[in-house]
Formats: sequence, structure tokens, C-alpha cells
Amino acid sequence: MKHYESVIIGHISEDNNIDHEDHAMTICGGAVLYSSASAAALGHKVAAVTRLAEKDFDRLSQFTLDKDDIYVIKSENSTTMRNKYFTADKERRLSSCLSIGDPFACDDIDKLSITGDIYHFAGLVYGDFPNELIKKCAKLGKVAVDVQTCLRHVDRKDGSMYFEDWADKKEMLPYIDFLKTDAAEAEIMTGLTDRLEAAKTLHSWGAKEILITHNTEVLAFDGKNAYTCPIRARNLSGRTGRGDTTFAAYITERLQKSVPEALLNATAIVSLKMETPGVFKGTREDVEAYKKEFYGDFLKA
Repeated sequence: MKHYESVIIGHISEDNNIDHEDHAMTICGGAVLYSSASAAALGHKVAAVTRLAEKDFDRLSQFTLDKDDIYVIKSENSTTMRNKYFTADKERRLSSCLSIGDPFACDDIDKLSITGDIYHFAGLVYGDFPNELIKKCAKLGKVAVDVQTCLRHVDRKDGSMYFEDWADKKEMLPYIDFLKTDAAEAEIMTGLTDRLEAAKTLHSWGAKEILITHNTEVLAFDGKNAYTCPIRARNLSGRTGRGDTTFAAYITERLQKSVPEALLNATAIVSLKMETPGVFKGTREDVEAYKKEFYGDFLKA
């Protein structure tokens, strides 16, 4: 039985991206790809568990992990996305799903013979994970959920995607140790525009630790104290994957570090990552150097 600090579960997608100037590019994406890259770059032992149709196995080459740490479950279909961005900062986009990978099943982890300190659900759309799989993993270790996979739905007729509240949130949040949302998702779930108040509400419903990303900062709340750390990227060419990079770094750092330490490291790595398109390919030493240059005020605090 192979053990990991984090077992990251999700579909690796083909993303057909069209920028605000109508330039098109096809790349591999998906939360599992960006998440595994950032956590591994900080030196954490992570596994990526994904589902793919056999014809799409070439996507696996985009992972930064050793091939022995990539676990593939065969699927009838793979996930393919189309993203049209309307602004240079990529904050506004219209996404559609051209095909959906098969859902993960409750016995998938058993078949792989791996264990984790954290089971990180890095999905793309509602239906990627059954509730019972989350409940099962909560008995095995800590559970981390990026709430995108609970809120983003696909219209099966035309592939258009839309957000709606998670009907099972009050049943499922007590099983979640780390919950990640962005500001818009937090508002969908709580009705609150104030990010701290939204985090407090999500905690009151059962989530133990909440991370809320925003284009200006990242907020962490552990039920007692709230901490924020500003994003200080010098450009936004690598905006895609911001939340995934942040969340995976934060939760793996939290295994040994305090909330403010983990938050600083996660915000620094995503700020550095956002300056270059694609997944993070640097090292912990690069992140430490970036902190010294751009987060000296936090290091002195």
C-alpha cells in the first residue's frame, strides 16, 4: 500500500481556450493537473488519480509528477472544455463542456491500493464525485473539496455550464476538513458578498477550514481566526489555474504549518505561477526567493 500526503482526484481535461482578442489555443487543464503541480513543487508527496478514455492517454504527459504517482482509471469518455475569455485578466469567461468524463466511483480508491493524509477532490463539474465517495474518504483521512465541482452544472443538451447552489451542502460540509471557494462561489452558497462572513457561515454549517480566493487576495478561516494575504503577481499571463494552485499548496502545507504560514506560502506560489502560463514548474527555493522579494512585510510580522 503506497502512502501519500495528498491523493488528488479529478479529470484532466482538454481545454479549447479563446482569449479576449479571439486567439485560440488548445491545452490540457483541469484542477487535478494544476493542483498536483503546485503541491509537488513544494516537495510534498502527492498522487494524481484521473479518469480518461484510452485514446486520450497522451494527456498524461502534461503532469509534472513521476509516472508512478499518476493513477489512471479507464473511462468511456474524457472531459473536454471550451473557454471564451472576455477580458485580458481572464476574470470573465463563458465556459461550455464538449464532453464529460465518467464519474469517479466509491471503489476506485480501493482498487488503486493507495492511502493519503488528505483526499483532495479536484473536480470540474457537478456529478464528478458521488457524495458517498466523499463520506468514505472522510473515514480514511482529511477531506479537501474545491466547491467548483459541487456548483458548476452542465446542460446535457448544449453543453453550456451554469452555477447553482449545492443542494446537499448542509449534509456534506461536516465531512470536509478543507473547503475552497472563490468569492462568487461563496456568494452562491451563502448569499453573502462579504467574504469573511461567508467563510464564517460555511464554517457554521460544518466545514472545518475555509479558503476563499479573490483576484486581490486569499482569505483563510479556521473557525476562530481569519487571515488574508495579498496576491502580488506582476502580470496575469498565467491566471488560469489560480484557485487550484493555491488550494493544493495550502492544504499540503497545513499538514505541518500554521494557517498564516501555509497561507503565505500558497499565496506566494500562486503569485509566482500567475506570471507564467501553464502549471507551476518551479521549486520551493523559487517560492522562498519570491517571498523574500515581494512578501518581506509578512516575513517580518
